[in-house]
Amino acid sequence: MTEIVDLDAGTVFVGGGAENYAIPQQLLMKYANRHGLIAGATGTGKTVTLQTLAESFSRAGVPVFMADVKGDLAGISQAGRADGPLAESFGKRATQIGITLDYQSFPVTFWDIWGERGHPVRTTLAEMGPLLLSRLMGLTDAQEGVLNIAFRVADEEGLALLDMKDLQSMLVWVGQNAKDLSLKYGNVSTASVGAIQRALLVLENEGGTFLFGEPALELSDMMRLDASGKGVINILSAERLMNSPRLYATFLLWLMSELFEQLPEVGDPDKPRIAFFFDEAHLLFDDAPPALIAKIEQVARLIRSKGVSLWFISQNPADLPESVLGQLGNRVQHALRAFTAKDQKALRLAAENYRANPAFDTAEAIQAVGTGEAVTSLLEAKGVPGMVQRTLIRPPLAQLGPIPDDARAAMIAASPMGLKYGKTLDRESASELLAKRAEKATEELATSDAKESDADLWKVEPEHKRGRRYDPAIQIRDEEKPAPRASNRDSIASAFGKSLARQLGTRTGQALVRGVLGSLFRGK
Repeated sequence: MTEIVDLDAGTVFVGGGAENYAIPQQLLMKYANRHGLIAGATGTGKTVTLQTLAESFSRAGVPVFMADVKGDLAGISQAGRADGPLAESFGKRATQIGITLDYQSFPVTFWDIWGERGHPVRTTLAEMGPLLLSRLMGLTDAQEGVLNIAFRVADEEGLALLDMKDLQSMLVWVGQNAKDLSLKYGNVSTASVGAIQRALLVLENEGGTFLFGEPALELSDMMRLDASGKGVINILSAERLMNSPRLYATFLLWLMSELFEQLPEVGDPDKPRIAFFFDEAHLLFDDAPPALIAKIEQVARLIRSKGVSLWFISQNPADLPESVLGQLGNRVQHALRAFTAKDQKALRLAAENYRANPAFDTAEAIQAVGTGEAVTSLLEAKGVPGMVQRTLIRPPLAQLGPIPDDARAAMIAASPMGLKYGKTLDRESASELLAKRAEKATEELATSDAKESDADLWKVEPEHKRGRRYDPAIQIRDEEKPAPRASNRDSIASAFGKSLARQLGTRTGQALVRGVLGSLFRGK
């Protein structure tokens, strides 16, 4: 029997192929950064293939990131057992392909957006950017334009967009200053601002409050080795996250984009710097705008020179755009079921993507392979696609399936990542800065109003300036004079004039109205 030696000659033993599964099917580490595909119907063995490849990368000293959408990948942290539930069938498979199983565990770090089944994993709105955020919230082109303006103004004004309340406050400010901003950046409608605010509320209910904030995830914390030289396997708990598929897909796209933007060029390394597995990959492209698909294609094409190995996992290769599918050189195709005309067409297209093998028909083989078996094509020397083979996938070395909650909790508590990401950091950002600006403007307005009020108290009206000096003699003579008897019309004119004078603030109104009413009463 042949021992499993994943590090020998820079290869990964995927399984036994050809007749009687006697020929080793090996993935060359040097070409692992040409990316890969794991496809197949439900229950055909994709999870076992995923775990097997993750183990192999870890043994080779390559860190791994993968999302656990069903909750059954945590077992990779525990060594497999000879008395396990699948030990007998795995033993027979190992014997058939000519290997022995060296059961072992692998270093694992658990992550969870909600911080319940792993360390909290966060990013900031500024790092996510308006393109991915617009896709996450399902915004229209006009709404995406307003969101871009909000991000642009925040950057120019030095307002950091870190969490949800920062963007909500920024949008309020944009709405209040829509007229001025429209002159510089184009139309900013309050209707679009309101629609974005509603979308943010939906995102908040789906978990956006937990995803956006600080401390933000540092990629270096996902690219670690343990003391023995094994690559750490980062597992994102995604059972709950899958209830919000758009949030799941956008987070993975952001992580892939961050790898592309932050990692330096390394050319073609002997092995990848990190292996990244996208489970349920069709969610990345569902309802994605052309600009986003173009970005994914660009990243997939260029990120290989940065030493990143991308693996897309989906039920059918047709779930991926042709532009992305063409970048995947290593392929493991489990069984496809062709029950409808559409399924049969997809099956033929899947078969045409392989280098034909004269020993069998590829389309028939894709339908005929059993559980744990796959049709494989792996890049050979000089990056040439290997001839398609029917391959029996090697069994995993670690436990297959979930682990008890107390075991997971103990691993989370022992991880050094808890000290760094356990507590949320809320530093001064856009929300606080805008609140301070509003408070300062209110204080300035109150001070200005107080000054104007004080000035009014000391203001001297013109009629007071024309008042005569007090003379007692004149005052006595005035008091001795009999008061003239006012006619009805004079009384009415006087009362109405005084009322109008209170409105006009001058005696001119009283005299004017008295004269007008007097003329009316005289018949003029």
